[in-house]
Amino acid sequence: MTVRNSVTPRAAAQVSHYDIDTDVLVVGYGAAGASAAYEAAYAGARVLVIDRTGGPGGASAMSGGEIYLGGGTPIQTACGFDDTPAAMAAFLKAALGAGADAAKIEEYCAGSVEHFHWLVDRGVPFKPSMWDAPTWVPPTDDGLMWLGENSWPFTESAAPAPRGHRPTANDFGGKLLMECLTAAAESAGATALFDTAATTLIVDADGAVAGVVARQYGKEITIRAHRGIVLTTGGFVDNDEMLAAHAPELLGHTKVSAGTDDGSGIRMAQALGAAVRHMSAGQVGMSLIPGLAARGLVVNALGRRFINEDTYPGRIGQHALYRQNMGGSWAGDDTAVWVIVDETGFEDVPEPQRWGVQPTHVAETPEELEALTGLPMGSLVATIARYNEFATHGQDLDHHKATRWLRPLTAPFAAIDVKAGIRPPAEAGDRRGTGASVFTLGGLHTDLDGHVLNHDARPIPGLYAAGRAANGLHGFGYISGTSLGDGTFFGRRAGTAAARRRP
Repeated sequence: MTVRNSVTPRAAAQVSHYDIDTDVLVVGYGAAGASAAYEAAYAGARVLVIDRTGGPGGASAMSGGEIYLGGGTPIQTACGFDDTPAAMAAFLKAALGAGADAAKIEEYCAGSVEHFHWLVDRGVPFKPSMWDAPTWVPPTDDGLMWLGENSWPFTESAAPAPRGHRPTANDFGGKLLMECLTAAAESAGATALFDTAATTLIVDADGAVAGVVARQYGKEITIRAHRGIVLTTGGFVDNDEMLAAHAPELLGHTKVSAGTDDGSGIRMAQALGAAVRHMSAGQVGMSLIPGLAARGLVVNALGRRFINEDTYPGRIGQHALYRQNMGGSWAGDDTAVWVIVDETGFEDVPEPQRWGVQPTHVAETPEELEALTGLPMGSLVATIARYNEFATHGQDLDHHKATRWLRPLTAPFAAIDVKAGIRPPAEAGDRRGTGASVFTLGGLHTDLDGHVLNHDARPIPGLYAAGRAANGLHGFGYISGTSLGDGTFFGRRAGTAAARRRP
């Protein structure tokens, strides 16, 4: 049985003394927390960051490091791409799904170039070179990558431009990003306290947040925050009770986190009357290799294609889980999703980009492959035949895959079971479940400056949030880099707002 600390707010009148005194308290030391801490300290406030673990980083340090930036950054220009904030905003409004926050998207896109320069000034390096193929994480240190902007249906609403900006690293760039951000926060004067878990908010008689109760090495301590508290505690993918209540489809899958995304910050704020948004939404990284999918077909349990395979791979994962009922503790055995590819397509993906994936079945004919996969009789045969006809004429009439990836499939054929396959590296930690890697997108309702809003859409005095503890830009959709992008951008705004607040 899971034992949880009470999140019922504690009245300031019940606190006889405070063990620690500061102006701004940041709870959680990932990318959003480091950005908030830097700006609050830069604005002249005394800043303390606490984290429940033994050091900074969290899921941010374990991530690929992609930051979604655009509107005409120097990296885009150096790689030969023109971009505008309007085009960037049009793409994000479409890609981030129903309920995406249009006001935040507009603000983020308008400030994206400035935010790029802020990151560079904090020491984050970006190489002016392009990785031009579908992937989760490029095997190079290229600084720019596509994240679905050049795939249908997004090409209908905005001029495509690549906006995935990666810190210069040959592997995941999250560790480098966090090293730069924590160094910046500390150089600005922020201090940190680790192995310290916030459990309860302390509230003044007028309803303003005054501090937190925390636990450190089994002992309760109290921290006074005179100007404000910024919650950057992450989402709630590690809390199965919250998943069951809000996003049950995410149960049973690999959790993409550092193991500490238990929703504690969200719950503490809710206990004070905070509103939440889009708690059912989640990102789904299937165990498919984007390069293989783009060169072949992705089919459901009926042997039918359901999406253009050259799109952002997380979008394929969302469609597979939420629309094709793939996997999960609630799903049956008839929920398979398969990648179908021929030998040419398989060999065309460099071996390091296959992440050890091998075909589940190999066959000389579509009929034989259909029998091996257990798909309905005639289904896969008809799907391959229709796809090959489209490829021969150079136009995918069903799902609008780009011509670059449209080629008739020829024997021998292979089928890769996505549900049971070997997972590629996740966007953050890799604690194994089924063949999908998931995290939550919903969180606290905040305004453009990170104020946490109550059910009347009014700010709760002294309380701010950013990162995955807040809902941020997202509706039901997701694009890699929008977590780190929105977390650092609005983390900065929250840190500044908290530092400037005068109770």
